[in-house]
Amino acid sequence: MSVPKDVSSGQTSRPDFGPQPKPKAKRNKFAFLCAILASMSSVLLGYDTGVMSGAAIFIKDDFKLTDVQVEVLVGIINLYSLIGAAAAGRTSDLIGRRYTMVLAGAIFFVAAILMGLATNYGFLMFGRFVAGIGVGYALMIAPVYTTEVAPTSSRGFLTSFPEVFINFGVLLGYVSNYAFYKLPTRLGWRFMLGIGVFPSAFLILIVLVMPESPRWLVLQGRLADAHRVLRRTSDSLDDAHHRLADIKQAAGIPPDYTDDVVLLPKRSRRGAGVWKDLFLRPTPPVRHILISAIGIHFFQQASGIDAVVLYSPRIFDQAGITSSGQKLLATMAVGFSKTSFILVATFLLDKIGRRPLLLASVSGKIASLTALGFGLLIVNRTEGKARWAVGLCIAAVLSDVGFFSIGMGPIAWVYSSEIFPLKLRAQGASVGVIVNRMTSGVVGMTFISLYKAITISGAFFLFAGIAAVSWLFFYFVLPETHGRSLEEIEGLFGNLLWKFYPKEKKESGDDAEKDKGEIELGSNGVA
Repeated sequence: MSVPKDVSSGQTSRPDFGPQPKPKAKRNKFAFLCAILASMSSVLLGYDTGVMSGAAIFIKDDFKLTDVQVEVLVGIINLYSLIGAAAAGRTSDLIGRRYTMVLAGAIFFVAAILMGLATNYGFLMFGRFVAGIGVGYALMIAPVYTTEVAPTSSRGFLTSFPEVFINFGVLLGYVSNYAFYKLPTRLGWRFMLGIGVFPSAFLILIVLVMPESPRWLVLQGRLADAHRVLRRTSDSLDDAHHRLADIKQAAGIPPDYTDDVVLLPKRSRRGAGVWKDLFLRPTPPVRHILISAIGIHFFQQASGIDAVVLYSPRIFDQAGITSSGQKLLATMAVGFSKTSFILVATFLLDKIGRRPLLLASVSGKIASLTALGFGLLIVNRTEGKARWAVGLCIAAVLSDVGFFSIGMGPIAWVYSSEIFPLKLRAQGASVGVIVNRMTSGVVGMTFISLYKAITISGAFFLFAGIAAVSWLFFYFVLPETHGRSLEEIEGLFGNLLWKFYPKEKKESGDDAEKDKGEIELGSNGVA
């Protein structure tokens, strides 16, 4: 092995490897397996979200809780997750993406035990606090790891897996609700929550067989290890060389450097100074990227998806379905709809792109939320006598989660994990998670109070209005990233009114290449 060199200063351009190879029609099996295993942490997140919607019914009866206490119990996990999300970016830069997933699994394991053994409301809230930290870690690390491992040709497909597994976890939570609801009240909800120890233990074990992210390995100066992973996760050997050269350039390593190990600055290896580059001295592209990531995560949750998922039994109760079994069966149908449509989205992301799916998804949500508000309005005015309105409510709920899953759900995670530059990716993605969970927490903890204040139909009309605003934001601010390598994407950003002034149309020839190079390096030296 060659003696390590110090290349902490200076950056050079990537050598010309010729035209990038066309992706193979057949997907890389090893990258596919890595994405599957990484996304297992998302099952735990989805399960914790879905199972509480039904368990809360029985917890309320067992502990004699008020509606406000139920609101807090259901929604506060999202605020607790802010702690995990804030720590996850730096943790993954320090110990690696893989061991961060192990940590997330261990946190979920402890949380499941605590919640299953809770003897009172305070004890249960502590278990939710621990689970919330795990949620923050899982939401950030699974998309980032998958994005960094996936080849460009299938990055959208593979990076949507965490959202697929979140939906699968939600569905498992609903199934668990239905499986245990006939047990005595004090036992049923404990089984619902405590059974989460099994997937947590499985996650801890399987992550240990996964490779580390090649981009994190490059930041540690472990070039040979990174190249070995890239050879296994790329479409071809040439593609692996091309990806390594791009990552080296982004890390500030000369592309003609051929040693196995390189000494990079300690600050670079540990992710120091990233918060300053994001908030205090961002370049125009980084500022645009940050606004895009914050916006897509805010609107994903502010348009009310958690109100539908977490409170679907209450929605169905308001729609005139009073039997606990029937409400849980209807809730299971929500889980099946959500999971089915997310599977459709995974195959479309790399075929038609992010923007068309996202805009179509939001359009469908606007129509569905409006229909749900109208149906609930009719049901409440006729006291449930208009059976067609009850059917409309059920169809609108299923339609809303379906449209969410086909676009807005997975694309928020795919988009925010691929647009940040290498050195900013982990902590930048954690900013998106923080916004996502904070907005989700506010929606989850205020929904009951909101619909009591403006009626339940008024609440969904409000969510429809927010979705309409999000459509305009996505249309004018978010450029298409489909078909671009991670190292090329930053060049698309820098103008918030992207739709009116796209960079590709303003630049041409050598000037375009020069400008692109300046954007990639940035005035603060961040690639």
